[in-house]
Amino acid sequence: MARVLIVGAGLTGSLCAALLRKETPRPVHLTVWEEAGDSGGRMATARSPCNPQSTVDLGAQYITRTPHYAKKHQSFYDELLAHGILKPLTSPIEGMVMKEGDCNFVAPQGLSSIVKHYLEESGAEVSFRHRVTQINLRNGKWEVSKETGSPERFDIVVLTMPVPQILQLRGDIANLISECQRQQLESVRYSSRYALGLFYEAGTKIDVPWAGQYITSNPCTRFISIDNKKRNIESSEVGPSLVVHTTVPFAVSYLEHSTEDVRELIYQQLESVLPGLPQPVVTKCQKWRYSQSSNPGWVYRIPPPVPTPTDWLWLPEAMRWEGCCGHFWAQRERTPQSISDGCQKLARGVTTII
Repeated sequence: MARVLIVGAGLTGSLCAALLRKETPRPVHLTVWEEAGDSGGRMATARSPCNPQSTVDLGAQYITRTPHYAKKHQSFYDELLAHGILKPLTSPIEGMVMKEGDCNFVAPQGLSSIVKHYLEESGAEVSFRHRVTQINLRNGKWEVSKETGSPERFDIVVLTMPVPQILQLRGDIANLISECQRQQLESVRYSSRYALGLFYEAGTKIDVPWAGQYITSNPCTRFISIDNKKRNIESSEVGPSLVVHTTVPFAVSYLEHSTEDVRELIYQQLESVLPGLPQPVVTKCQKWRYSQSSNPGWVYRIPPPVPTPTDWLWLPEAMRWEGCCGHFWAQRERTPQSISDGCQKLARGVTTII
């Protein structure tokens, strides 16, 4: 039985695992390693330590289905809607730019519930706090080392973390990436942001006419969402939750500062945007060093010296486009795609090729 390791428990990794379980003609043992303490990746959902029913999306705020991919990815949306994991976004979001044919969805239990659904479907063995440090070739297998514990060997490895983290990996992988491939990977750029989640006591009122608002006049604040209102969830037993996303320039300026210092700065700016905001019970600050890729990326298939059908290592996080030229995959995607459509395309492409 082939052993497959997927590094990263975000949308791409979890969907890739679910598709491999569903569509691979031969039995595979699926393993997912995640560096963080929970699944979700950039679809992370935080829970209040005071009331776990109070949640806030610290990453993506809603899912956008673009017209070009509506038919191609219809089965994904149909499944998630049927399970109640997604529902149409009907709450008012001020300043949101709607393109013709776009359709937006929210997740009643938080966007990380999408990732958890796919991981459950995959039946994969999921481990958290597993940070990959080295990848080497040992007797035709990929030997993967992490910060703690013994190395493990796999037939196939799928890396879904951001490109800079892939390039930091030590071992044989560093030598197997050609100079041309490395230059292309190094050309991928990411924007950075901070997110601040605020949790309130039950009965607290946040009196604004919108569920979300894009801000254009503040150097720090870019987006605010009353998260429970965004999902149309009102409860007398669960207090409201709010999330604020910063601008990219603010995040870049304070990227290496302490989270506590940044938390205070974001909150001060938030109070200037929403004067009289109630005092939260607890807050959660999240740094997104690699928030979104801001220029084209690539996918590579790296063969070992003596390749066999299963001896491949994939770098799908770098993939935004498909095509083939030997072992180097690259073709620009000229069709606009949302992050969710892009992740679905990555997972489908990698699964098909494996």
